[in-house]
Amino acid sequence: MVQGTSAMDRPIEKSGRFSRRQKLWMLVAAAALVAGALLYPSARRWASSEISIDVARIRLATVERGDLVRDVAVQGNIVAAFRPTLIAPARGIVRLTAKPGQVVATGDPLATVESPEVESRLEQERSTLRSLESELERQRILAKQAEIQARQDLGLLGLELEAAKRAMDRAERTRAEGILNDVEYERAQDDLEMAQLKLDLARESGELEKETLEFEISESRSRLERQRLVTADVERQVDELTIRSPVNGLVSRVMVNDRDSVTLGQPLLMVVDLSEFEIEVMIPESYSDEITPGTEAVITYDGSEYPGTVRSVSPEVEGSRVRGVVVFAGDAPEGLKQNQRVPTRLVIETRPDVLKVARGPFLESGGGRIVYRVEDGVAVRSPFEAGALSVSEIEVVSGLDLGDQIIVSDITRFDDAERVLLRD
Repeated sequence: MVQGTSAMDRPIEKSGRFSRRQKLWMLVAAAALVAGALLYPSARRWASSEISIDVARIRLATVERGDLVRDVAVQGNIVAAFRPTLIAPARGIVRLTAKPGQVVATGDPLATVESPEVESRLEQERSTLRSLESELERQRILAKQAEIQARQDLGLLGLELEAAKRAMDRAERTRAEGILNDVEYERAQDDLEMAQLKLDLARESGELEKETLEFEISESRSRLERQRLVTADVERQVDELTIRSPVNGLVSRVMVNDRDSVTLGQPLLMVVDLSEFEIEVMIPESYSDEITPGTEAVITYDGSEYPGTVRSVSPEVEGSRVRGVVVFAGDAPEGLKQNQRVPTRLVIETRPDVLKVARGPFLESGGGRIVYRVEDGVAVRSPFEAGALSVSEIEVVSGLDLGDQIIVSDITRFDDAERVLLRD
């Protein structure tokens, strides 16, 4: 017989309002609420974003205020300012004495052209010169002989005149005495006049002959001087058959082989002057109107920048580009080599105190009108207007404010999404 359950019962103490299990569930719920509160912004950004991208795959830049240097980057080639090409002075056989890369000084022989034609012509001209020299000497001797003959003739005629005068004196005395008749007297007068006439004519003839001989001597002297010039010119041509370096530098190119047959004017060698360099640049046609002689330039060589100046700009367009020449504003750096490439920036203008941001592929991919501005971990598609462009920076005209952060990487991957989540 069961007497009761009192023997099985035991007293327990009464706990608080909530049990342990209830407290545990309450703690879990509180943690869930806190986590939800913390994750809500991210979840909202996730929900409102159309696509997402890892932030490590993009490049960001911040809008700043400062001076913007508007410039254009071009590729430059180092060339010697003076690089003459030496040509063959005549037809013949060339003998080379210099090799490419050889350092030469002014006046050093580089090649010789063997030209029998020019050398033969020199001998002919020298022979003609000697003949004209002999001709001039012969004219001088003839002039002296003619002068002596003229003096002799004048002396004889003078004596005849004196004799005629004495005869006339005798005739006058004998006539006065009544011994000489009129016929003899008149004959004496005629002889005197004839002697005087012969002497006068001889003097005039002597002067004329003297002028004639002087003219012939002068003409012979002129022919001789002309021949001397011709001979000197041919001697110069023969001397030029030995081709010499016009500058201190080095032989950069040799266009012929030793013992080749060459023609007049054929290029043989190129020598470069290493004392002065310039830079040839190809300027995009769109900038050619803004870049003029005197435009500032910045030349980058071996990690350092050197100031320069645009010296000339070609008026001709070659393949949508214009050729220009840049020179160093100061001393050129050491170690420059012919045809060495150096990056160069041409400074068009400087805009002071403007909003600017780093240049990147977003400018081309967005057409210069679209930008993605970063707001709380989300890149928001926004309108944008760019102004002046430089090699590394862009002027902000509208759409962005100071301190805004934007994506400067290529934005075509976003497919024109309005919002892009940036994942850490």
